[in-house]
Amino acid sequence: MNAHTPIMVSEVLAVLKPKDGGIYVDGTFGRGGHAQAILEAAATTVFGIDRDPAAITIGAELGRRSGGKMHILEGHFGDMRALLKSAGVAQVDGVLLDLGVSSPQLDDAARGFSFRADGPLDMRMSGDGPTAADYINQAGEEELADTIHDLGEERHARRIARAIIEARAEKPVMRTGELANIIRRKVRKSKDGIDPATRTFMAIRIHINDELGELEKGLSAAEHLLAPGGKLAVISFHSLEDRIVKNFLRDRAQGGAGVSRHMPIATEEKMPSFKLIKRGVIKPNAAEISVNPRARSARLRAAERTDAPVAH
Repeated sequence: MNAHTPIMVSEVLAVLKPKDGGIYVDGTFGRGGHAQAILEAAATTVFGIDRDPAAITIGAELGRRSGGKMHILEGHFGDMRALLKSAGVAQVDGVLLDLGVSSPQLDDAARGFSFRADGPLDMRMSGDGPTAADYINQAGEEELADTIHDLGEERHARRIARAIIEARAEKPVMRTGELANIIRRKVRKSKDGIDPATRTFMAIRIHINDELGELEKGLSAAEHLLAPGGKLAVISFHSLEDRIVKNFLRDRAQGGAGVSRHMPIATEEKMPSFKLIKRGVIKPNAAEISVNPRARSARLRAAERTDAPVAH
């Protein structure tokens, strides 16, 4: 098993409050660190969801060792309602989403997520669909620029897109090292030392895996699945993800908020389907960051499901 340190385990457990007999969903199973912690916290049942074949193999092994308490489901967490229904589960007591790409995925050059070591431009979390190389070599210049700008928040997006178009006119761009070097020749390293290729790689990965669309679907699915009192915990690592989570929870937690308590509530008034466990984000502590620098950008948002029906 690849080494992987799960992020903010104690904070996640403090939100989910695993209870005996409870059913919990780890929608981003990865290498199983969070799922294992939930299993150890109480006599729970955990359903892990992942689209990465490597994660499915690890989850199956954990399932065998758990005595039937851990179940791994292959698929997208945005489809968790259907996946849980197929497993005979209609309601759960907690849902965890730990977004982005895991350290083992980044460290495996053959997966093509990172430019730290040269590898094929793949970036797929599952083995299906177009690769990053397919996209890089087929998309038009304007589309590439928009993707890099919108998903990577890269201000040099148009310059980078033009450089990719020029490079692929000579020969297809097929390797992570090739793409990183194309970008480095056009963009200087920032003052904070971040590699110029970082934002572009992130943008392409998000696009290839439809990560933001998956997140929106996953939040909606969790809203439907969680029983009253059930907890939702979402860890994000960059502003686009966090903004989606923040806006979703703010919208769902407002409901009738802002209406005077002296005024009768109209029958069509939307009641809040969540209440925030904490306003704003929960950040990792300094001790965790010192031993796991990846935790530095982690942001946890947490909410509890009310008994209000889902607004359609």
